[in-house]
Amino acid sequence: MTNDTDIAEAVHAASLELLADPGVKLEHPQVLAAVLGAGGRPGRDAEVVRLPQELVAECLARCPRQVALADRRGGGRTLTATSAPSLWSCPGMYLYRRGQHRPFAARDMEETARLLDRLERVDVVFGLSLDDVPPVRRDVVGLLHMAQNTTKHIRVLCFSPEGAAALVEMRRTVGPDPWLSLGFTAHGPLRWTWLALEIYRLTAGWGLPVTVNGEPMAGASGPVTLAGSAAVGNAEILAGLVVNQVLEPGRPCMYNLGLAHTLDMRTGIAVTGGPENALLARASAALGRFYGLPSASWVSTESMAPDAQAALEKMFGFQTHVDRGVSAIWGVGQLESELTFSPAQAVIDDEMLGYIARYRRGLSVGEGDLALDCTRRVGIAGSFMEDDHTLEHYRGAFFEPRLLCRQRRAVWRDRGASDLAVRAETVAAELAAEPVDAGLDAAQVAELERLARGVGD
Repeated sequence: MTNDTDIAEAVHAASLELLADPGVKLEHPQVLAAVLGAGGRPGRDAEVVRLPQELVAECLARCPRQVALADRRGGGRTLTATSAPSLWSCPGMYLYRRGQHRPFAARDMEETARLLDRLERVDVVFGLSLDDVPPVRRDVVGLLHMAQNTTKHIRVLCFSPEGAAALVEMRRTVGPDPWLSLGFTAHGPLRWTWLALEIYRLTAGWGLPVTVNGEPMAGASGPVTLAGSAAVGNAEILAGLVVNQVLEPGRPCMYNLGLAHTLDMRTGIAVTGGPENALLARASAALGRFYGLPSASWVSTESMAPDAQAALEKMFGFQTHVDRGVSAIWGVGQLESELTFSPAQAVIDDEMLGYIARYRRGLSVGEGDLALDCTRRVGIAGSFMEDDHTLEHYRGAFFEPRLLCRQRRAVWRDRGASDLAVRAETVAAELAAEPVDAGLDAAQVAELERLARGVGD
């Protein structure tokens, strides 16, 4: 298998060739003019700009090597190209709960934010599409509900320029720290839409972190070969980084090739949970390290419910993403190729991440771990259960699951013989019902509500 450095160098070189010829389309007159003014060269077609490698290198050099994702408790995470992964929930349009599938609504965002606030391994709460809110206001209403129900970092799902402008004001209302971030995806191949560029433009100048996403679909909006799709997606991301650094030099940017997926030629489905997705996530991490930027990717499944397929695809996805060094991993709660959020799956995913974290912590061989004195005390044919060493170390020695069944069959049967998904639904409902002290005073809530109401009026 080709090593990560060779992958990054080959994909980078191919992307530079694409940016030089044919270039990339920027469907926004002001942004196009700004990039041309910074050193871009006109392409052969309208709205197309060619990006010389000198301009790309200059803009990459402007990107900070650290991206702070603050929470509202005075903490949060600072991401780098080599930092431990930050775990995020997921965007989506639908809710799957207790066997029912329906559009996601505003009230669901409140419950979801409370649930995710309680899940130990989730660092970032992602916005979702609110079916009962007009598109022009979905991002700000979503932020309003999230801000009142979690203190974790919030990744806003952007829908409109009007909403993007209000997000900046909402961020200032709550506090100066980067407690929210945003991003957008190229709609390729080699194309950035007016909406994406306008949202980047309107949110520039405030130090708000952004995720710059390439999303080629191998076999459709990218070559069917993974390397070819990676080259197209990387070119789109490099163009997005150039745009952001031209609009706001020094803006914190995260590199995201991990949204790349493949087309199932038999069904026409965009596959997000296959082994190829893990390979593209590996490429995202490798290129992030190559550029010195935090990388991102998603862990998803084509499964419609929290079942064995979801377990197979997501456990493999989380393990490979963590193993290959992805900086920001999306996907807690995700089902149906990113279309659906499942509270039960979120609880199961949190369990998976704890399982993986214990495995990756490894086996320590210090003096206390080897326990020679303890073994001598217990002696041949003795029992370690009563020894002080066991009492001192047992809580940190083992992974202790919340959901996995570790009971005898009689106990499992007496407790209803439930499967993992049923147990997860119960836990999710209990956690979502618990109130969260979001740390907002009445004046801040009133101002956030005013700003949300004002969008689209």
